[in-house]
Amino acid sequence: MAMTFGVTVLPDPPYTRFLELIELAERQGFDYGWTYDSHVLWHEAIPLLTLAADRTTRMKLGHCVTNPGTREPTVLASSYATMHVISQGRMVMGIGRGDSARRVIGLQPVKVAEFERDCRMIKDFMNGRAVEWNDKELKLEWARTDPQIPLYVAGYGPKALAVAGRVSDGVIIQLADPVIIEWIMATARKAAEEAGRDPDALECIVCAPSKVSDDIANCRDEVRWFPAMVSNHVMDLIEKYGWNSDIPSELTEYVKARKFYDYKDHSRVGAKHGEFATDEICDRFAVIGNVEACTKKLRELEAVGASQFNIYLMTNGQEEVLEAYGRDIIPQFAGVAA
Repeated sequence: MAMTFGVTVLPDPPYTRFLELIELAERQGFDYGWTYDSHVLWHEAIPLLTLAADRTTRMKLGHCVTNPGTREPTVLASSYATMHVISQGRMVMGIGRGDSARRVIGLQPVKVAEFERDCRMIKDFMNGRAVEWNDKELKLEWARTDPQIPLYVAGYGPKALAVAGRVSDGVIIQLADPVIIEWIMATARKAAEEAGRDPDALECIVCAPSKVSDDIANCRDEVRWFPAMVSNHVMDLIEKYGWNSDIPSELTEYVKARKFYDYKDHSRVGAKHGEFATDEICDRFAVIGNVEACTKKLRELEAVGASQFNIYLMTNGQEEVLEAYGRDIIPQFAGVAA
């Protein structure tokens, strides 16, 4: 299978900009259009995905990622089933326990056991299967069942990754470090195997910012916010599992230099909270440099089993990034037509 390409565009005002970038990405050969789901920091994303479904013809669309905490699970499933009808079968769901969407309104991420129960129900319900929920038998009689809406789970820690292995169609990994990706996928696949599922069927979706430029110093500065964002999740892991767990030191070591995090600057170029991220961490976690350097890194991701590379388009010169990929990078990865 050839690696596919996606792009995540913030649902930032003005919403017309979001649509422009999604439409441009489809023209440049991207297969997936994703957006964040944090309804206070940015626009509410479901209407934007619905508009995107109307403006595109081929691209698959979804949240990277939504959560079952700010969105009641039956409502979330019904929203996706509805958008699946509108988009003529092009929805994909990325789901996690809720970071910014929950913390900004004073709530913690959804507990893992509850998250697993929610994911199981959502996956069946949005795909037209009957579910038992709150002692009720429920079914979306009108849901489109072909193709099925895949459910991808985002996580870093062993417990969330075990849920991905048991329930999901694939894992969403927010960093582009091959060593950590291998550990994450092995952890999820082990859980899939123990649950009697095919571990090799789990897709691996790698998400990270990318900047195609010869000016490597500038590239690094534009992506420093990203390791800081990842560090939120890593701090949670360290709180739960301690410093000396099975989690690779490649993931935990760098956060020792972290000082603070301000959600007002979540996923923003130049965010002060990103200043602790070293050049080396920027190089490991993102896909940056000239066409040759980016292609080499993407080949490394492909070699560790990445089925999709999803660009977090939160850098400057967004059109240039999409056009560089469309012109110089995506064609190198295109599968030979059957």
